[in-house]
Amino acid sequence: MSTVINNYIVVVCVSGVMSVLLCIYAMLVKTTFSGIRTFVWMSLFCAIYTFGFAFELASDSLAEIKFWLTIEYLGMPFIAPCCLILVFHYLDMSRFLTRKILPLFFLIPVITVVTISTNDFHHLFYQSLYLRSDAPTPLVDIVMGKGYILHGCYTFACLFVGGILLIRRLISSSAYRKQILTMLITLYVPMTGAFLYLMGLTPYGMDPVPVLMSFTSGLYIWSILSMGMLTVAPIARENIFDSMRDGVIVLDINDHVVDYNPAAMRMIPVLDASAIGKSIHDISFPLKEGQAANAEKSGNPRTQHLEQDEYEIKWQNGSETSYYQIRSSPVIKRDGKHAGRTIIMIDVTERTLLHNELHLLATTDGLTGIYNRTCFMELCRKALTDGQSKGGTFCLILLDIDHFKSINDTYGHAVGDRAIQHAIALCKPFIRTEDVFGRYGGEEFVIGLPDLSIDEAGSIAEQIRSALASGPLLTPAGPLVITASFGVVEAATAGHSLEALLSLADEALYQAKRTGRNNVQTALA
Repeated sequence: MSTVINNYIVVVCVSGVMSVLLCIYAMLVKTTFSGIRTFVWMSLFCAIYTFGFAFELASDSLAEIKFWLTIEYLGMPFIAPCCLILVFHYLDMSRFLTRKILPLFFLIPVITVVTISTNDFHHLFYQSLYLRSDAPTPLVDIVMGKGYILHGCYTFACLFVGGILLIRRLISSSAYRKQILTMLITLYVPMTGAFLYLMGLTPYGMDPVPVLMSFTSGLYIWSILSMGMLTVAPIARENIFDSMRDGVIVLDINDHVVDYNPAAMRMIPVLDASAIGKSIHDISFPLKEGQAANAEKSGNPRTQHLEQDEYEIKWQNGSETSYYQIRSSPVIKRDGKHAGRTIIMIDVTERTLLHNELHLLATTDGLTGIYNRTCFMELCRKALTDGQSKGGTFCLILLDIDHFKSINDTYGHAVGDRAIQHAIALCKPFIRTEDVFGRYGGEEFVIGLPDLSIDEAGSIAEQIRSALASGPLLTPAGPLVITASFGVVEAATAGHSLEALLSLADEALYQAKRTGRNNVQTALA
């Protein structure tokens, strides 16, 4: 046996050993990669093919060579479809590998195995097998049959399609380039070797593919160790898009809906198949206040793509209220031109409701629902400062429920609480939107009235007093008439602090109590 053939056998055996090691590693590695079983089978088929070829080279007769050829074909026909299936898994296209379709990948390989095993009876795979006369050791040459051509075409098709899919992903994605290039090389290098073999361009007509597989196996080992080849795989962008919890709407340059994910459809029920191609302004999408109007006014919504925008909206869907944080970002093509924008909708309902609840607890009185003392002082001080800066007037009404301790002692604290709530309810019809109404103490309340004179404020106080006196609270013990005393003060000149006004209003209030209660007393600051 010549030295060249011996070296060939050694390299092929090394290739077989590497395939076995890859098979064992893939069986033992812990990974979520869906194609790991395919990789195990592919490595096993490679090992069968390469070891079978090594024994073929070491054979001494045509009969022995024919036997090892049959062994080779127990592995070789299945390698190419396994490679293609592995590409499907790696590119997260396994949804196409259904139970009905997957067996079809192995139909021709099974036919190939059966055909070559029974070739002596029909010669469909090899028309003839004979020993080469120019070889230094027994090497076989063939005359191809129809089965061989079918097998070859199918093998090349699987490898070619797998390579095209990898090239498409390589062009569209900047991530996983090294891993994709590795898989691409492991497909096209053996395919190139097989092509050279068919063209008769290899030494003594020997198949170079098993030798080349030592290179591809080494490449797989390097990729596994350096890049986590079998443990990290790219995820299709469409799957990420569909599985996002945040709603995403994609618009073109004219604000027409191009795409949306399931989360957006759950958030905004008006989104359905009919929304594709419609303007975002025509599907009742919750835009920031004034946004739609500005777009219609300008007649050119494209200007909205030039800058990012972020805002929060309230969405009413029947009786259910939701809050969304909206993030609008431009979509820019590689040439720098704007292609549209994406609208990301983040459900912040729970956070917003919690924030509103905490804000309510921090600013309002739990019993009456009006401002608590801290919040009243803050808002009223601002209203007073604003009024003074504009040269306007500002009045305060301080009122205290008469004989409240007696109500508690006679009827109990539950009725006392109801009396406070009843008094507040009777006051509210006289409170303007710009007024500040708060609970100052236990049964003491205060109203800040911007832009009113002392006479106007006194008139409002008198109306409230009359409403209280004429609107008794119904209790189990009978009607309870509630009255209150009022102190009204006006900041007639600038420079008065809120604390000073409250002190003057308190003096007027006690003057009302000293004069028989259930009356209004006024004072100027």
